[in-house]
Amino acid sequence: MKIITLGEIMLRLSTPGNTRFVQSDSFDVVYGGGEANVAVSLANYGHDAYYVTKLPKHEIGQSAVNALRRYGVHTDYIARGGDRVGIYYLETGASMRASKVIYDRAGSSIAEASVDDFDFDKIMEGADWFHWSGITPAISANGAALTKAACIAAKKHGVTVSCDLNYRKKLWTPAEAQAVMKDLMQYVDVCIGNEEDAELCLGFKPEGTDVSSGKLDLNGYKTIFEQMRVQFGFKTVCTTLRESFSATHNGWSALIYDGEEFYQSKRYEINPIIDRVGGGDSFSGGLIHGLLTKKTQGEALEFAVAASALKHTINGDFNLVSAEEVEALAGGDGSGRVQR
Repeated sequence: MKIITLGEIMLRLSTPGNTRFVQSDSFDVVYGGGEANVAVSLANYGHDAYYVTKLPKHEIGQSAVNALRRYGVHTDYIARGGDRVGIYYLETGASMRASKVIYDRAGSSIAEASVDDFDFDKIMEGADWFHWSGITPAISANGAALTKAACIAAKKHGVTVSCDLNYRKKLWTPAEAQAVMKDLMQYVDVCIGNEEDAELCLGFKPEGTDVSSGKLDLNGYKTIFEQMRVQFGFKTVCTTLRESFSATHNGWSALIYDGEEFYQSKRYEINPIIDRVGGGDSFSGGLIHGLLTKKTQGEALEFAVAASALKHTINGDFNLVSAEEVEALAGGDGSGRVQR
């Protein structure tokens, strides 16, 4: 399957272990970013995953390209130019101390890119799926224009479009997000997001849910899903359910609704969490793979939840697991025993 993702890949500088920014004198270096993480997952599952972005011609830009190529992502459609690669700093929390992210991404190549940098008609030709997230239109007005142009081209070529709402409060306000995102929803077939994303990006909130306290009430979700489908024409709506007991202990499950079946996945207890960054992206990658290859949406959701549960055990943004490993966990093997 040919799958396209569009977004910003960034240089991630993270403090070693659980050290704080103010006490660290070095950083661990990896690359990552919402849609890039999805592309890596899909390449690992055997798809022809293409990542679309713009990166500088210098060595740091090339290093980002190489990080994608290392895991089998096609980089044919990456434009080169501009001055900088976006950076984010990560301090990994523990127990009751939350993780913290500081962005240094203003003026990045993709944030300043124009629609003329890409031939979206060519990019979408022969594609089966196009995925984007709310981060891309949030980075700049240019990013929003790129996202809309890509969506229009995708629909022209009959490509299924998925969106992970992915609200980032450090990039825009709820009012700014809704002004852009509600317009873009007309192109979306599969909408993915947690309860905070749905509220802040689209104005929908299930009652009785407070992720910060680990409190989840499923009664309101089906009604909200149906309202979202009616208003925006989604074929499928999906949400992850994260129960945050601490920075290193979460409950993890998901819901999916296609207008007929409302399905809840099995629940995973993730403790300890090694690295939760990219957890939602690994879910999106797993869901896309599942919807393309499984017979039912329930099977697709179980694959996605298992894939994202595994991601929480892996350092870095990328979910470096095979489809076989995910299938084993989804099938009930969560023992962690050594595979010989």
